[in-house]
Amino acid sequence: MKPESLTVATDAAGLKGKTGWRRILQAGTYSWAGLLAAFRGEAAFRQLLALNLLLIPLAFCLEVGRVERALLIAVCLLALIVELLNSAIEAVVDRISLELHPLSKQAKDLGSAAQLVALCLITLVWAVILL
Repeated sequence: MKPESLTVATDAAGLKGKTGWRRILQAGTYSWAGLLAAFRGEAAFRQLLALNLLLIPLAFCLEVGRVERALLIAVCLLALIVELLNSAIEAVVDRISLELHPLSKQAKDLGSAAQLVALCLITLVWAVILL
């Protein structure tokens, strides 16, 4: 007899469907759909993308070392990642219920706080490298 945790893991793997390259291609399709959904439905994502379209090319114009340039770019991309996760949290909370609830507010506030920290990180890293 299998332990329950092993059975659940095996059953979950069976639900995945595709394997190998087909699974990678399918995951890419899902990722692209997520990026399009964020671009179409999230003003904050579009604003952050615009900031990245300004800062990332600027990072290549600055006379800094390779490591510094990588950091300048990485923090910009990190903020995009945090915004995607924040949007995902908001979508899940709204999917569960649009009713005002303290835990729903807390989840959304925490996602927003994570984004604020990411934006502060951009400011800090760019300031330390450039000043």
